[in-house]
Amino acid sequence: MRIAGADRTAADGRRFVRHNPVTGAVASEAPAASPADAVAAADAAAAAFPDWAALGPNARRAVLLKAADALAAQGDAFVAAMAEETGATEPWARFNVAIAASMLREAAALTTQVSGEVIPSDMPGCLSMAVREPAGVVLGIAPWNAPVILGVRALATPLACGNAVVFKASEICPRTHALIVTALERGGLPPGLVSLVTNAPEDAADIVGTLIDHPAVRRINFTGSTRVGRVIAERAARNLKPVLLELGGKAPFVVLADADLDEAVKAAVFGAYFNQGQICMSTERIIVVPEIAEAFVAALSARVSALRAGDPRSGTAPLGSVVDLATVTRVEALIGDAVAKGAVLHSAGPAEGVLMPAQMLDHVTAQMRIYREESFGPVVAIVRAADEEDAIRLANDTEYGLSAAVFSRDAARALKAARRIRSGICHINGATVHDEAQMPFGGTGASGFGRFGGKAGIAEFTELRWITIGTEPGHYPL
Repeated sequence: MRIAGADRTAADGRRFVRHNPVTGAVASEAPAASPADAVAAADAAAAAFPDWAALGPNARRAVLLKAADALAAQGDAFVAAMAEETGATEPWARFNVAIAASMLREAAALTTQVSGEVIPSDMPGCLSMAVREPAGVVLGIAPWNAPVILGVRALATPLACGNAVVFKASEICPRTHALIVTALERGGLPPGLVSLVTNAPEDAADIVGTLIDHPAVRRINFTGSTRVGRVIAERAARNLKPVLLELGGKAPFVVLADADLDEAVKAAVFGAYFNQGQICMSTERIIVVPEIAEAFVAALSARVSALRAGDPRSGTAPLGSVVDLATVTRVEALIGDAVAKGAVLHSAGPAEGVLMPAQMLDHVTAQMRIYREESFGPVVAIVRAADEEDAIRLANDTEYGLSAAVFSRDAARALKAARRIRSGICHINGATVHDEAQMPFGGTGASGFGRFGGKAGIAEFTELRWITIGTEPGHYPL
């Protein structure tokens, strides 16, 4: 762990091991934090907070820009760590590093955008101001699936706004997440401003609960499953602390009758299978209208049959491994249920351990589990709509609302459809997997609430205060 600017073992000396999902070899070993370690991490961040909050915006900007360069320079280390801890391919790891460096640079640009306003007052001689100030210590909890992107996202905007951070690393990729903190400190981030906490999987609830309850922690941001997000939101609510949640998804990909099918197929393949479908924005449901259904399914099936999986270290297959055997078991159960109820499977082959090739299910209906359950694996469901109106209904027939896509050559038609889909993000003629540092990223419904990215993120990690200055004698009724 990294607490108060120094490497630290767990108070009780315990450690835990993460194994490579493909080979079973040890991928990383890290301290298994106790609640006492979590308290120490929050205390250290709180101690470092005042000096950073008092620093001018251009000084914070300079640090974040250097940190972006330092992170980008560690690309090879991230590639190796992600391959060994999560089974990620090199393209996915490089993509993570590039986006994460962009996030730090965008955060650097935000330091002078933490602004307020002067508001006209009815009181004579009263100068009335709305001022944004750092919230304090932010607890950032990041997952394993896009570890560099989501790890940096947990840190960058909070730091730009003048906060300190306790970064709780994923139990699945502690080595990858530790590299982020190393990059930040190499870039000149004051030691102790970010505390890195690692914990064994069985201790996660105690560690997170301790951190949420700590009085210095004033904001909680969590990216992960909807199930865990509900637990975190409930614990935070008992402490009256705001949370920012980016949770699960069941992204719809709507293909209308006038769509460019070649472009739609390319985007569907990328959205459904990049990082083996283990992205919150992954295309989970492809909704097609009758006019193009057969042609689209035939073209997509041909692409799917070539998407085999291999050891990510060899770089010889388009897909790497999924994160664990439980993922294979879950996806195979969803496929088995759907086929038993009438779906047609198109596959690049069976799974071999955690190496699971691309899978596609056609003729999926609402009676099948995969229609509603997030698969988070290399499988996509084709849902055939009766017409365009039905396609919009199907897109909205979910508790989730993170990302979506609509394909049509008619921009006005597509925009009208996009406006009717209930999601935080919708891309017209683009993949559901799309992230840029300056955009307001977040979902609705069971996909969470709050927005990362750009100016939207400033509101999440600052306190808006009303401050007045009286410049004339006051007049009061008493």
